[in-house]
Amino acid sequence: QVHPVESGGGLVHPGGSLRLSCTAQNGVFGIYNMGWFRQAPGKERELVATITVRNSPNYADSVKGRFTISRDNAKNMGYLQMNNLEPEDTAVYYCNLRQTYTTANYWGQGTQVTVSS
Repeated sequence: QVHPVESGGGLVHPGGSLRLSCTAQNGVFGIYNMGWFRQAPGKERELVATITVRNSPNYADSVKGRFTISRDNAKNMGYLQMNNLEPEDTAVYYCNLRQTYTTANYWGQGTQVTVSS
């Protein structure tokens, strides 16, 4: 079964940048819509950004203008470029893959992003 695998998290200072990656192990990335979600301690999981199979992106208001979601189907990869990071962005970031007409969600294990001085 398809297994999303995230990478690219780490520790960064406020104002810095990170690029998260998501690959579809045991699957073809191009047939899935991709979403990035995050969950901070004590908070509910929230949607950060999505990109459809047809390459249409959408963003939460909190990250609009700072984050860019993209995909490269030939590389079996999706990305979340995060610029101008703030301490409030600190969370575990999860990649979610799903086909267009299904409620089945495939979740990665998450990658930790910490924004701190």
